[in-house]
Amino acid sequence: MASIVTRSYESYADAETAVTRLEAAGLPSEDITILSNSPDKVEADAARGAEVGGVLGGSAGLMAGLAALPLPGVGPVLAAGWIFGTLAVGATAGAAAGSLISAMTGAGIGDDEAHFLAETVRRGGTVLSVRTSDGHVAAIEKIMDGASPIDAALRRSEYEREGWTSFDERAAPYRKPAWSEVS
Repeated sequence: MASIVTRSYESYADAETAVTRLEAAGLPSEDITILSNSPDKVEADAARGAEVGGVLGGSAGLMAGLAALPLPGVGPVLAAGWIFGTLAVGATAGAAAGSLISAMTGAGIGDDEAHFLAETVRRGGTVLSVRTSDGHVAAIEKIMDGASPIDAALRRSEYEREGWTSFDERAAPYRKPAWSEVS
């Protein structure tokens, strides 16, 4: 039986660390997906063209296949992996990329979790998903948890305290409220 293990990270660097460790443990790149709305990475590398992997990740694995992709409700996202294929279908037809929620739920992520993960990407986080056999779930979780993922329950509570209920792809890309920025 196949399982999906997903974690979200505050920084792109933390997710990249997890990817490097997963690949070093022998996990094939085609079983890993990364979606990042890390503004510093997207803005710095989008100018270099659609394929930015060689600039971002020194590895020959998943990070070498990163591409910039506009997502409704999120803005420009760096993406690679098996979920990315679903998102890119609309982009290759000359339209905006497909729905992030549809791509995640179509890949087997539950609707409620997909909304939370999409909102996390919208707010500048990075999501990492791994396909694996049930027998490898614990090892995959240990590797991913070793790279400092976001506490999903705590983060969801923060979103809800702000009035969030679900991801809205019609919304404008997220901008932090001015009062939340520290001078």
